[in-house]
Amino acid sequence: MPISAQFNRPFPEQVTFFRNKLNLPTTRSRQITRDQNDAAFVVAGATKADLLADLRGAVDDAISNGQSLGEFRTQFEEIVSKRGWTGWTGEDTKAGRAWRTRLIYKTNLDTSYAAGRWAQMTDPDVVRLRPYWRYVHNTIENPRQQHQRWNNLVLRADDPWWQAHFPPNGFGCNCGVETLNERGLKRLGKDGPDAAPNDGTYEHVDNTTGEVVTVPNGVQPGWDYAPGQTATERAIAARLNRLDSVDASIARQNVAQLVEAPLFNRVMNGEVGGEFPVAVVPAAEPERQVFDGESPVVLLSQEARQANPEISVNDYRRIQEVLDDGEIYQQSDLSRLVYLIVDGSTYRAELRREAEAGSYYVTLFKSETDTPPADAVRLR
Repeated sequence: MPISAQFNRPFPEQVTFFRNKLNLPTTRSRQITRDQNDAAFVVAGATKADLLADLRGAVDDAISNGQSLGEFRTQFEEIVSKRGWTGWTGEDTKAGRAWRTRLIYKTNLDTSYAAGRWAQMTDPDVVRLRPYWRYVHNTIENPRQQHQRWNNLVLRADDPWWQAHFPPNGFGCNCGVETLNERGLKRLGKDGPDAAPNDGTYEHVDNTTGEVVTVPNGVQPGWDYAPGQTATERAIAARLNRLDSVDASIARQNVAQLVEAPLFNRVMNGEVGGEFPVAVVPAAEPERQVFDGESPVVLLSQEARQANPEISVNDYRRIQEVLDDGEIYQQSDLSRLVYLIVDGSTYRAELRREAEAGSYYVTLFKSETDTPPADAVRLR
């Protein structure tokens, strides 16, 4: 269904995305680019706080109440007159004013809709049930040929291609993405996902700054990102900060969802830095404290990922299984070794806890044969 057909049916994720933005005064267009737009509400040339707040309110009405472009234009004219805003691009002609108001209206509705969809579609439960995404070309008038060629392209939800091609892919782009399960894939006559297209790139020069950026063919400059992606990651980060304060069983559920989510693939690909939770230590056994620490969460550091590039994302998704079922050995008060044989391979998880830190940090190894050190004490 075309995005425009959804505008009178706002949904919570779309509204939340827009309302989480901060007002940011800007003096020119493209001063804020790509995923910076996930965090900021801008109208080029609007530098006064009260003007920006009024314009934001009008856009919020359009998103949350399904107001039409005509209604938005009426509000826009009232705000411009009330605040005495002059000198803005498009002001001088009727056509210019129509163009500028449509640009503000449609850009914000398009990107908030896409961001809301991104939040819905990357939910771990949705990805588990519908792991494929289909590109849907919707534009009837003046269609972009490249977008037409992408119509019905099916890729996995975690395919890196989506990072730069999740629509909209330019001003006025009405393309969308729908989720698919295995049955939906077969209805399209496909036995599996397609290969991500390599359409090449081009260089764009910013006429104001002279900056040269490389953009994928078929995508307008500044649109080579997935709206809402960074907002989703910020929400996940906030969720991580709460893991230490919840019951261990709830923490395990949350960590399991995060490890299965497409974001973890991006973590493993080096696209997202920092620490990431990959497991929760098993509960203390009656006879002894196998693990001790302020936090039950086991973190994977960026350094550990880089140190073992041969360990795959699916290997790291087994860390919880290794901790739950493996043999556990103590090397020191602050370190543990855990061994588990899976499908003929021995996994060795090395957990360390810094003296001042609450969480354990893990490094994972995999080999055909591996045995504990002679001086290690078996705990389980």
